[in-house]
Amino acid sequence: MKENKSTIIGFVLMTLVFVGYMFYANHQAQKQQEAQTAAQIEQLAEQASKALDTPAEQQAVATTPKSKQTTTTTKLVSDAEKVEEVVIENDVMQVRFSTLGAQIIDVTLKDYTKYAPKEERNELVHLFAPESAYFNMSYYLKEDMRNVELSTAYRNFELLPIQNLGDKQVVTMRLPIGKGSIEHIYTIYNEQKPERDYLVDFEVQLNDIAPLMANQKSISVEWRNRTYQNERSFKNENMYTTLVYHFPGEGDVEDLGISEASKSDDIGASVDWVSFKQQFFSTALIGRSVNLRQPQVAYSTAEPKSGYVKDFEMESSVDYNPQTTAYDFSFYLGPNRFSTLKKLTDKSGKSLEMERIIPLGWIFSTFVSRWVVIPVFDFLQKYIASFGLIIFILTLLVKLVIFPLTYKSYLSTAKMRVIKPEIDALNAKYPRQEDAMKKQQEMMALYNKAGISPMGGCLPMLIQMPILIAMFRFFPASIELRGKSFLWSDDLSSYDSILDLPFNIPFYGDHVSLFCLLMTIVMFIYSYINYKQQGSAQPQMAGMKFMTVYMMPAMMLFWFNDYASGLCYYYLLSNLITIIQTTIIRFTLNDDVIRAKMNARTKNTKGKKSRFQQRYEELMKQAEAQQNRR
Repeated sequence: MKENKSTIIGFVLMTLVFVGYMFYANHQAQKQQEAQTAAQIEQLAEQASKALDTPAEQQAVATTPKSKQTTTTTKLVSDAEKVEEVVIENDVMQVRFSTLGAQIIDVTLKDYTKYAPKEERNELVHLFAPESAYFNMSYYLKEDMRNVELSTAYRNFELLPIQNLGDKQVVTMRLPIGKGSIEHIYTIYNEQKPERDYLVDFEVQLNDIAPLMANQKSISVEWRNRTYQNERSFKNENMYTTLVYHFPGEGDVEDLGISEASKSDDIGASVDWVSFKQQFFSTALIGRSVNLRQPQVAYSTAEPKSGYVKDFEMESSVDYNPQTTAYDFSFYLGPNRFSTLKKLTDKSGKSLEMERIIPLGWIFSTFVSRWVVIPVFDFLQKYIASFGLIIFILTLLVKLVIFPLTYKSYLSTAKMRVIKPEIDALNAKYPRQEDAMKKQQEMMALYNKAGISPMGGCLPMLIQMPILIAMFRFFPASIELRGKSFLWSDDLSSYDSILDLPFNIPFYGDHVSLFCLLMTIVMFIYSYINYKQQGSAQPQMAGMKFMTVYMMPAMMLFWFNDYASGLCYYYLLSNLITIIQTTIIRFTLNDDVIRAKMNARTKNTKGKKSRFQQRYEELMKQAEAQQNRR
């Protein structure tokens, strides 16, 4: 709960910075882009006269199945130069290429739709805005006793015939350089393996251009694009949208962090991949035969309701050697699905650790998510169509697993309630502050006889925390819930709204989430029942009534109103089941039964003390001796 509070407060504070800084960052980025374009326009004009004499229209023969079509279009950019675009498809995605820069300019995912009300949700997800697509590799060529920069992003390549080679389609674009050439070769796989469905292999071939190359030790690589808003909540989507990268050989990933402002970083080491990560989708550049050297990465945040979320950019380089004629990369262009990302490997078959871009928490909560929650969730969805029912079964399983802890916590509290008269007698016997040590010693002896652990009520809750955090991380990041409806919620990965407000309430929002409201009501009922039970057993709880019974549910109402309805539904079920469990336990274990068990234990143990009791008494005696010396 503390983690949730800190997270939300952090986002609110960063919003204040975002408002002013966003406009400045976007303005500076626009000025930089204009300057770069102006610097290249003269070079582009010089090359226009040397452009290849490509036909006005080129028809590509499609020999693939109907679901894997190839189409080609032509755009006239000048009297001497024509840009062609070609679309390649497999069963899960459609990729559009442009000969200008020989790059990918659009990716459409066939199995995912952009958020809209249920009856209007038919627009497919595009990973980035085509007009923002930019991929460039820079070479320096010797010309007239000087070095001339050749930037591929501003050169129009020749589109060679599309190759259909059984389980893959190959797109090749060539740029003649003297007697040699630069080729960008893209390979798209037809659906065979999940880990290859969304993978586009990218090979750069340098054919006989080494004699023309200037004395350079690296080739610059630049990549950037702008992501669309594909989800209902801009706030949540932006919260989970960031730039992620991975150091070779490391078991975890690094990122630029979650922010509503602009961020940048100079990475001081080489990485093997960089991902422009959205909440549920990613575009990642993977170095197969090379590493990306010390990339400079950055993102800036778009304005809400602009239709976009973030502008990403990366500037890096790869080592150049005249003997090296091919550079192997891959693009991952697909969903943040744990089972798919986990299967992505490098050329040696070693995991790329790309599944770690999905935020699952830290240490124990990550372990719970990776090895318990996700496998159970994946297993259940194979046999059950309703995700509302899957969440119910998952919640029930979790509560059954931790039931012994719940039982122990209740029993500890009930024992405290039973011995309350004896505790009151000790408080009356030792009213003075000077007798606090003696009172504490006798109270610990009473606890020992009754079989009560001082941590009995708290320890079970601490053990449950990794599960609570794992669920808090899992539901907003689970693409399996995306677009899945249940009852009145049309998307369990986003908030459900039964009433859109004509105004915005600070920290709450401009809508009313029914799942969040029901969760808050049930949480209030549970907190009240729990307080009534613990308050009678522990007098110190009386001062916490406002915080536990009223304040916490109210804070949850404000925090979770904009969160995934699936998460609110899970917490709603969790609290309901806990209320039912504690009610059943209370009816089966009344105070007379508990006192009888305590008396029986006292006879059996004959005053034996646990190690904790012994250690605690030793510490109390030392403290008392020190107090007497003073």
